[in-house]
Amino acid sequence: MATSDSTAKIGSHPIHPMLVGFPIAAFVGTLAVDIAYIQIANAFWFTAGKWLLGAGLVMAALAAIAGVIDFAGSQRIRNIGAAWIHAGGNVVVVLLELLNLYSRGSANIIAGRGVFLSGISVLLLLITGWMGWEMVYRHKVAVQD
Repeated sequence: MATSDSTAKIGSHPIHPMLVGFPIAAFVGTLAVDIAYIQIANAFWFTAGKWLLGAGLVMAALAAIAGVIDFAGSQRIRNIGAAWIHAGGNVVVVLLELLNLYSRGSANIIAGRGVFLSGISVLLLLITGWMGWEMVYRHKVAVQD
């Protein structure tokens, strides 16, 4: 039986893959509601974007904690180039989304900086997500036979 490299787990179930879907959904949702706000100009969409960013950042922090534990706990993971791209790219996404949340003092920001930051973050998530699945499918990280 192949061993799982996950150090952060509940039983034999790795925690990091359980959590990553939440910030991804929240950050993609932020881009969607930003676009909706630009099209409709309803304050609901402005508020929804703030809440989605906040929830996404909280869940990203939890996912990052589990990811760092896995990364630090396994030399094999640290030897995988995709792991470094995945981790570094996600740090950039979180920093961009922190700036995005901090910048939302005015609804006028959404039309420019908000959509730009959300769009860049989603594009980066496509890359970091690909690298995450690269680790799972090619390198069998967090996989048990």
